[in-house]
Amino acid sequence: MTALLLAICSLWPVPVQARSAVVGVPLSTCIAPVRAGDRPGAMFGAAARFDCTHRQTWFGSGDFWVISQPLDAIPDMQNRSRVRVGSLWQDAATLYALYPDGKIRGWRFDGRQATRHLQLGAMIEWPLPTDIGPPVRLMWRVEGAANLRGILIAPTIATAHESGQANLAMAAIYAGFAGLCLALLIYNFAMWGALRYPFQLAYCAMVAALLLYALTSSGALAWLNPTMLNNDRLRLNYVLLCAAAATALTFARYFFVPAVTAGWVGKSVSAITAASVVATALVALFAPWHIHILDALFSLAFLAIIVVVVPIIRRARAERSPYLWLFAIAWAAPILFAALRLLGNLTLIPWSFWLDNSTLVSMAFEAVMSTLAIAYRIRLLSLERDDALEREVIAARLADTDPLTGLLNRRAFLRQAIGREGKQSLMLTDLDHFKRVNETLGHDGGDEVLRVFARVLRQAAPGALIARMGGEEFAILSTAEQSITPDMVLARLRAARMPFDLTVTASIGACTGPLVTEPDWKAMYRRADRALFDAKQAGRDRARFAAPLAVRAA
Repeated sequence: MTALLLAICSLWPVPVQARSAVVGVPLSTCIAPVRAGDRPGAMFGAAARFDCTHRQTWFGSGDFWVISQPLDAIPDMQNRSRVRVGSLWQDAATLYALYPDGKIRGWRFDGRQATRHLQLGAMIEWPLPTDIGPPVRLMWRVEGAANLRGILIAPTIATAHESGQANLAMAAIYAGFAGLCLALLIYNFAMWGALRYPFQLAYCAMVAALLLYALTSSGALAWLNPTMLNNDRLRLNYVLLCAAAATALTFARYFFVPAVTAGWVGKSVSAITAASVVATALVALFAPWHIHILDALFSLAFLAIIVVVVPIIRRARAERSPYLWLFAIAWAAPILFAALRLLGNLTLIPWSFWLDNSTLVSMAFEAVMSTLAIAYRIRLLSLERDDALEREVIAARLADTDPLTGLLNRRAFLRQAIGREGKQSLMLTDLDHFKRVNETLGHDGGDEVLRVFARVLRQAAPGALIARMGGEEFAILSTAEQSITPDMVLARLRAARMPFDLTVTASIGACTGPLVTEPDWKAMYRRADRALFDAKQAGRDRARFAAPLAVRAA
């Protein structure tokens, strides 16, 4: 429940401007490739050099000049001293500001300086000096731009207040996501420790990868380690995103019954997981070298992950998996946003801050729904386990029970009787002239007489061990201290109503003594059986007692 509340709070729709790290007034830009001998002053006046029509990705990789529109039409420019751009693959970027007096100031950020000025939401921020007034135009010299998504994305100029509010809003969002991940991670890891289902461990690994991905993609890692290169942070983004996707696929593989991912589906999952790991390793080791090719390989691996989910769902549907609907809902958002991100990676749709961060939102939704699916599956597994235990108990009971009377059979009686401590009392009882009962009532009637007699024994000897030893012979075992006497049993039998009001009597042979070992049982049984024979010889419907079996010295 806590995890669900955290998820709802973190995903609740509020105005985009309050939530986005892209704050301030957007700046339109034009691009010009860098030539030998270019100087900032000359470039501010070389309007013809700049291309304002083509998309930035059209220019390829390299070094570029990026110039903004004139800033004099921007409202409240006097208070706007924060220049913000999105974080991209590049070696360095220098911001030049042209002031009304014609002076130009520049601030160069290499990889480490970009890290130190990284804000939450992975926005790089240049603070402009406030003591000399606002500039009239801005220009960047970008060095070593991979130009994978663009040369300079989401440039804005904001106030210090807007910048602070953006960091605060993003901190709340990322903290909510981190709290959600931690809650899900602790809960499911604790559940794995108790239940040990493989899909629980895969789920915990997925949530942990998402938590670390949020740390790197948000820019929070740069705050924790301001000396790292920004490109290295981007490498970690690839690695952790791959880890999240691979563990999510592993979770899907183990979540369903083995038949769902058997055969070629399971082999495909393993191959695609391996391919995504290889593609990610290439990006991590060699980017931004040939970043377009490496990123395309990474995107294709992700596309394969999306595609392989389809046969998993189809197999699960064919197997009539009861938790398929929860899994399908959980994966709908990640698949949708992953497809949109792939379109963005291929520059088929423009860059968007929220599309770039959609992984967090979609995977947060997936993590919550997967937890519900896990809880639902564990519930079904527990029901299956309880049902299996119940069947096992019933099977054991049937193995130990006489099917006609419901009393213990001879084997179960002996297992429970032998080994009892203290003095025991054994009564062997046998129905008188039971052959005549069968001849009079038939075998069905005889069976009903046996059932009535078993009920009489239960009523006459509560708490005693009662068994049908075979045919019409029954045994009653109790401690010598229990007030169960043969006369009580015989009296209840005489009072019992038999089928067709038939009069049925029994004879009883009793003996007392120890019952610790099997020889004790044999000796006591022989004496009680002899006493039963004496009762039959004496006219039936009576009891006879054998001499007590002596307790052997320890």
